[in-house]
Amino acid sequence: MFEFLFKRPGDKGTDPQAAQGQNAEGGRGDKGGGASRGAAGGQGGQGGQDGKEARRAEQAAAARALAGNEAAAVELILQSEFADVRLAAAEHVVSQAALEQVQQAVRNTDRRVAKLMQARLDAIRHRQMEQRQAEASISQAQRLLQDEKLTPNLVADLDRLWKVIDAPPELAAEFDRLRAALSARLEAQVDLQRATIDALAALRKLAAAPGGEEAAQELERLAAEHAARLAAPEHASLPRHLRTDVEAALEAARAALVRAAPVAEPPAPAPAPAPAPAAAGEPQPEQAAGQADGQEGVAHDEPATDGANAPAVAPQRPPKEKKITPADREANERFMALVDAMEAALAQGQLHVAAEHDKTLKESKTGRLTAQQSERLAHVRAEFKRLSAWARWGGNVSREELVHAVEELPAQNLSMSELAKKVSAMRERWKALDSVSGAAPKSLWEKFDAACTAAYAPAAAHFRHLADERHANAARAQALVDEVNALIADSPAAREDWRSLASSSQRLRQAWSRLGTIDRKDKKRLDTAFGKAMETLMAPLEEQRKIEVARREQLIEEVYKLDPADRHTVDTLRGLQEAWQGHAKALPLERRQEQALWQKFRAACDTIFARRKESAHAADHERKAHLHAREAICAQLENFAFEGDDKARQAAIVKALRDAASAWHATGPVPRAAEQRIEQRYRAAVAALQGEADAIRKRAGAAQANALRDKLRLVQALENAVAAPGPVDEQNWKGRWAALPPLPPDYERSLHGRFNAALQAAAGDPAVRAAHAATLEANRARLLAEVLRQEIVAGIDSGPEFARDRLRMQVEVLQDSLKSGHKAGGASQAAQFAQLCALPALLDDRTASRIEALFRRIGAEGR
Repeated sequence: MFEFLFKRPGDKGTDPQAAQGQNAEGGRGDKGGGASRGAAGGQGGQGGQDGKEARRAEQAAAARALAGNEAAAVELILQSEFADVRLAAAEHVVSQAALEQVQQAVRNTDRRVAKLMQARLDAIRHRQMEQRQAEASISQAQRLLQDEKLTPNLVADLDRLWKVIDAPPELAAEFDRLRAALSARLEAQVDLQRATIDALAALRKLAAAPGGEEAAQELERLAAEHAARLAAPEHASLPRHLRTDVEAALEAARAALVRAAPVAEPPAPAPAPAPAPAAAGEPQPEQAAGQADGQEGVAHDEPATDGANAPAVAPQRPPKEKKITPADREANERFMALVDAMEAALAQGQLHVAAEHDKTLKESKTGRLTAQQSERLAHVRAEFKRLSAWARWGGNVSREELVHAVEELPAQNLSMSELAKKVSAMRERWKALDSVSGAAPKSLWEKFDAACTAAYAPAAAHFRHLADERHANAARAQALVDEVNALIADSPAAREDWRSLASSSQRLRQAWSRLGTIDRKDKKRLDTAFGKAMETLMAPLEEQRKIEVARREQLIEEVYKLDPADRHTVDTLRGLQEAWQGHAKALPLERRQEQALWQKFRAACDTIFARRKESAHAADHERKAHLHAREAICAQLENFAFEGDDKARQAAIVKALRDAASAWHATGPVPRAAEQRIEQRYRAAVAALQGEADAIRKRAGAAQANALRDKLRLVQALENAVAAPGPVDEQNWKGRWAALPPLPPDYERSLHGRFNAALQAAAGDPAVRAAHAATLEANRARLLAEVLRQEIVAGIDSGPEFARDRLRMQVEVLQDSLKSGHKAGGASQAAQFAQLCALPALLDDRTASRIEALFRRIGAEGR
């Protein structure tokens, strides 16, 4: 789905099917514009395809003509829009800079070229790394070649490092040259050491059997050769003990020649290193042991004075032969068995076993040895001395390597335990060398011991720190035990401070678990003391926790007893949760027990809420049904239609509104999300019909108001005609009254009575007419006062000419209002206006206009 990330804009046209699809879409889009435009579009697409193929062929030819031109290849790769052309040009990119440039440019657009560039970069970097390693090895070889104390182990490490390096030929040749020089130095060291060892053997032989002038010349030759070896380039590779042995042997040989000079007839030199008396007779065991001890003293770099003097005492008279007893024979057999064991140990290279046998031989007492046995014993001990010398030399070389290895330990950043193991292993190896190759020189031992002490110093400090920590942890543990005992003495349970007791116990247990390492001898005692103290402290708390668990389980049962459909269930459940929290704060339980009970309580609460949710779903369905019913009511009000006059339509509207209100209140609640919307819709529908009914009512009220005004004016005109002299046409007035529309019953009754009274007075005798006229005149002041009162109540201005009367009347109205305890409303004003209309009185035009204004205000408020 992300292929578009790896495509160039030009790569989209390489697919013929896509190009045909685009051309087809273009043709379909242009079909509506005419056939000529469609043909032109097709020709344009074919021309673009031909141009792209031409560019491909041109760039492919340029790629074939690169001929190793790397710069042109990079430029062609960066500019080409064809993947095969870029791949062909990538074959000519070989330098690291060009490879990195191309790889950075095409890594997200051309996978094949990017992969090829990355592979070549990896190969170049690998060669560079191999070259760096080879150069480092050559540098190390040069340093070793210049080092005076060249050792074989360093050359072996260099060879192991070079084996894994694939070096270039020129560096390999340089390393071979340096390695040959190193081999030459090692061979020179070996030859020098061998020559020194051979010279040491010759000097010891010369010291054991000094001769005459030839021995002196041989001694001078050996001394000159030794001086030449000390001046050789590889003299530093000679072990110090070997140089010391040679110098001691030179001194011993010189001393032997000095001692041998006064003797007139020196004995003939023996072919074997054994003393001459061994060939003449059978020496005593003490003499053989003395000869062996003298040779051993030479091997240990001590002047062999006894061994050198042995030939001088050879001409003495042989001791008398003693009779060989069976005990001597048995001792001799045991002695020779030890010699056989010593020879077998030497053959197997077990020098330490041979040394034990030699020590046993020196301490044992045996009978007289034969010449062959003495010669064999001397030969075995000579071989033991030779091998011991080599073992000492090899042991000292190994010891120097051990010293070097120990000195390098601090730079290896080992862990303290590993460092301690390393140092201990080094000391064990030193002891093993002591048992195999003999004791080490004191200076070398002191150097090794100082290096081990210095290397082990961080570990020693670390272990001392750990020991101090263990002691401190033990002290803290004892302090915790004392604190528990103090809490037991203080007895928080007696004060029923369970929360404090639980908190203290938890704190103490956590502190005990975080104590750290304690010495084994103290840990068991402290664990036992702490456990017993905590059991004593926690006993009352555990009893109280059992009671608290029962309370918690009772709360869970109360939750299950709740009725999910009850409206007070949520409040009750909230109260139970608060009670649970109160119990948890008052006395916390064990964490596991607390969690288990809380899970049960929470499950019970979730069950109640789930049941309430089910009830809520049912209520939601019911609310939706109520919503549909209310929507139907709104639609009925919105689509209300009635054919008829205004009075009938008004009655129909009132009935429809009343029925809709009854149906609306009969329905239940609706979903809260739609509540405001449906309320607004219902109010809008009701307001529309109510507005129409109000309009009808206003029109009817306006018609009634006009009729009331016309009849009131007719009655006033009739009363003025009655009060004025002249005849009154009764039929004319009745006709005019009948022409006017009827009024509401109260107004119709009042005005019709007043109208009939005026007609009767006009039709009667003059006395009745005059009395009625007098009544009309007498009611004028009353009418004016009533009009002023109603103007004050209705809030209508009476005019400046009535300002004083209005002020006085306002006081009266206020007093009447205070006495009655309520203000006159619209209904009382309408009744008072009806009484005003029923009052017969004469009035002028000004009063008539005031009555009409008053009627307009009261009539509007009444409507």
